[in-house]
Amino acid sequence: MSKTIMTVDDSSSVRQMVGLTLKGAGYTVVEGVDGKDALEKLKASPVDMVVTDLNMPNMDGITLIKSLRALPNYKFIPIVMLTTESQATRKAEGKEAGATGWIVKPFKPQQLLDVVKKVLG
Repeated sequence: MSKTIMTVDDSSSVRQMVGLTLKGAGYTVVEGVDGKDALEKLKASPVDMVVTDLNMPNMDGITLIKSLRALPNYKFIPIVMLTTESQATRKAEGKEAGATGWIVKPFKPQQLLDVVKKVLG
């Protein structure tokens, strides 16, 4: 059975690129347009991993991670930030919120797959 990964980004082109990369590697992909949308979908249907942007309307990536980590089903699943932000302070904030990893955009598809394989085992 393939693993299911949710990709959360307010940019449809980024969601499409991440989705194509992951689907091409055999993963099932669910999309969220922002943190609020993702949280609603994730409560209804659990996934194995979340890849989220940082800066989004309605609910940003840090708030989404904190909200997910508060839910029993999401305490330990891998959550990777995929963002244009690369400052150490933002990375520390993400890690403190519970992010498993951090990928800076623009990303190479292989880089994303390497991180996914590493954290999903």
